[in-house]
Amino acid sequence: MKLAHSPASPYVRKAVACAIARGIDQQVELWTVGTTDPALLPLNPLSKVPSLLTDDGMALYDSPVICEYLDSIGDAPKLFPAPGPARWKALQLQALGDGILDATQPRRREVALPQDDGRREYIALQQGKVARALDVLEAEADQLGALTTIGEITVACALGYLDFRYPHEPWRPGHPKLEAWYAKVSKLPAMARTEPFVK
Repeated sequence: MKLAHSPASPYVRKAVACAIARGIDQQVELWTVGTTDPALLPLNPLSKVPSLLTDDGMALYDSPVICEYLDSIGDAPKLFPAPGPARWKALQLQALGDGILDATQPRRREVALPQDDGRREYIALQQGKVARALDVLEAEADQLGALTTIGEITVACALGYLDFRYPHEPWRPGHPKLEAWYAKVSKLPAMARTEPFVK
């Protein structure tokens, strides 16, 4: 398998973390490519990473689809639970973690542009989404495990991205349970081996 990859992308980190958690990371070749590189277009018409080329030549995107595909390979315990309450919870957490990323990634571009009222309102709106998501995660932190589901992996990647790109907006104050959980899981291979290295 070949994974179109950018080392600073939290969505790529999520996919690679899933491969590590499933014990199949040695089967995934990382292809470092920029989203403006024309070479990416045959793999993904949206020109986004991650994109995965499977061994049988199928192109898959984006991270939820890639992670579910990776979860179908090998014999390790599944990150996507079987249908039932545990699955819905895992998918809900995945959506919450992806939502944090969706609210933070575009904001990096906005702060570099001239600040008018509309841009400031947009930034505040996205900050509000992240703040509310963190409060929900704090309330549920006692239920989070050791990166055994796609939801937990996604949330961990989202918190790591906040540390990576927004250290001036610390998320830990007011979230002690979530902080303690993240401190534990950030040492696990899926997180420790995928820490962004573009500083």
